[in-house]
Amino acid sequence: MKKIEVIIRKSRFDEVKKALHETEVNFFSYWDVTGVGNEKQGHVYRGVSYSTSDIQRRKISLTVSDHNVESTLETILKAAHTGSVGDGKIFVTPVDEAYRIRTKEKGTDSLS
Repeated sequence: MKKIEVIIRKSRFDEVKKALHETEVNFFSYWDVTGVGNEKQGHVYRGVSYSTSDIQRRKISLTVSDHNVESTLETILKAAHTGSVGDGKIFVTPVDEAYRIRTKEKGTDSLS
């Protein structure tokens, strides 16, 4: 099993969520997060300078079985991509074990 953490533009969240549901990834958690990106220059709007170093993003966390990792990553990459700076990041880490509390199922059985 792998845990996939994704940080994307908030504007792409609905596309990513829809794409994940279409590939039968129906459970994940998400949060609104703020991060600091590589872009250091600010923008000027009506004579007022605004910092763009603090970036509003959405973080998605999900766990998938090993055989679903590649298809899930491809789905996220396709749905979140705009081609511009700030599209986001994906982190994949191993999961040793997972449990469903209600039924006490463990391993990949607990994911469905």
